[in-house]
Amino acid sequence: MSAIASETGDALANDDPIAIDWVSPLPPVASGIADYSADLLPQLAARCRLRVVQLPDQPAIRPGLETALGDAVDDVAVIAPGDLSAAPGAPLPIYQMGNNRYHVAVHDLAMQTPGIVVLHDWVLHHLLVERILGDGPGPDPARSTFADYRAAIVAEHGWLGDAIARPIRWAGASSDAGRFALPAHRRLLRQQRGVIVHSRWAATRLVEDGVLAPDQVAAVAMGIPLPMRDPATQRAASRAFRDAHALPHDRPLLGSFGFQTPIKRTDVAVRALAEPALADAHLLIAGTVSPGFDPMAIARAHGVAERVHLLGFLDYDDFERAIAAVDVCLNLRYPTAGETSASLLRILAVGRPAVVSDFAQFAELPDALVIKVPLPAARADDGAQADTEVAALAARVGALLADDAARRSYADRARAHIAARHAPADAADAVLTACRTWLRPAAARAAATATAQPATVPRATTLLAADFTGNLTIEGADLPWPPGTRRRLRAVLHNRSDVRWLAGSRPEGGVALAMSIRPSGSANDAAGDGTGSKDRDRPWIPLPIDLEPGAALPIDLGEVRRPLGPARIEINAQLMNRPPYDERTRPRWSLELP
Repeated sequence: MSAIASETGDALANDDPIAIDWVSPLPPVASGIADYSADLLPQLAARCRLRVVQLPDQPAIRPGLETALGDAVDDVAVIAPGDLSAAPGAPLPIYQMGNNRYHVAVHDLAMQTPGIVVLHDWVLHHLLVERILGDGPGPDPARSTFADYRAAIVAEHGWLGDAIARPIRWAGASSDAGRFALPAHRRLLRQQRGVIVHSRWAATRLVEDGVLAPDQVAAVAMGIPLPMRDPATQRAASRAFRDAHALPHDRPLLGSFGFQTPIKRTDVAVRALAEPALADAHLLIAGTVSPGFDPMAIARAHGVAERVHLLGFLDYDDFERAIAAVDVCLNLRYPTAGETSASLLRILAVGRPAVVSDFAQFAELPDALVIKVPLPAARADDGAQADTEVAALAARVGALLADDAARRSYADRARAHIAARHAPADAADAVLTACRTWLRPAAARAAATATAQPATVPRATTLLAADFTGNLTIEGADLPWPPGTRRRLRAVLHNRSDVRWLAGSRPEGGVALAMSIRPSGSANDAAGDGTGSKDRDRPWIPLPIDLEPGAALPIDLGEVRRPLGPARIEINAQLMNRPPYDERTRPRWSLELP
């Protein structure tokens, strides 16, 4: 294989070990990324010159390294953050980046000394809030103000970041939907030599959103060790775990694992217990519960509290035993921070059927590997929320619980998938291969950085922006217009705002023209005498394309019959599924027919 240039400009032969500095939370930190690192470090230690960074404000990592590395721990140095360097010939920093407070120092070090970022969570907006406004480690709270947060999110996302920041300024709280919508990762990722993600979905999004070029991102399967599977031992461990936690042996047991937040859809799982298909099932919830989220209150409200078992955070060994003790594991997720769920992969490794949301990165999992549950329908015709998710979850899990052969088949395929796609040794090889690809001469990298374009922020659109200023001109409506005759009308819609008007095909924020023809007299209006009543309220005519600021668009309105008596034609621009912002400025046109 051809040589790849090193930091010094010399050739780095592919069989020469790379020197890397691993920057990540590590056990005993209660983090899935800490466990991921502990699994991967033994493989990396055998393949490269490895140092591990002791992060500030986190427990000492030497005991955890001794457990993970065994005798090889003497070959791995623990260094301070100040030992990281971007100098030629220095070890390559690899930062494990997640979306919670354990990664504040990781983020700051990656900004100071760029290297490779392993992006475990697509969204880093929650981390941004934690860093600047939270009580955790990071900037001095005395200088962390709304202005700091606003400046940071505007630098990431421009006008849209400013719109998302406003609720914090005026209400003291931010929208969770806004945090998921704006990932707040551009400035961090664009400084790095390369970015590793764990799914094709995440890699594609980074390229499509213009954050990185295709050669700057690599999708590498997360390494997950495959536990030894002796059926008799596993059955004994399952019985012991159920006994230890007073879980019934004669009832189906479902499990939800990992950090419990509303996005894990645990509330959906609890409500599904009230469905007839799961009338005998119990639910085990294992993981730290986020503040403000109370699954037991939901359980009491639906009369299923006696069948919900809340265990809290479990260490690595108990976590694996808990998975082995359940019959079906639930790993629902919406919205998503773009993470590859380590808890889902560990479920598959233990050999348990898993149920996921049919959404984003989880949708790319093979149908033969997991059971997929659709997200709830947006709205029913009557305007009520259609709670299809609960019903679908209960039906699919109920059918699976009734079919022992199907559960065994899913379990066997799950373990085979982990063995084939997620072996830690293969993951370590893939990480180091990506690192070699990005080890290029410093001068070339500096030139690439100098020509890099700043983050592009899309123009405001009618989905959110309040400026809907424009005007309509109509061709073909010149008077006189004989009663009862038809004319073909043509509108020209002018966008006089600084906002892009979305095409009418968009479900929200799209623009359409609404036309009405109404008799001028109230008597005629009430009589329904056939004076053009079928033309009074015509179907909306959607914009066929987006309309940029300052542009005009001709639109065919079709044939219109003039009523027999006095009437008024009105045409105005409307927004799909949203109220118009300002009656005074939105485009409109009218004509009195005497």
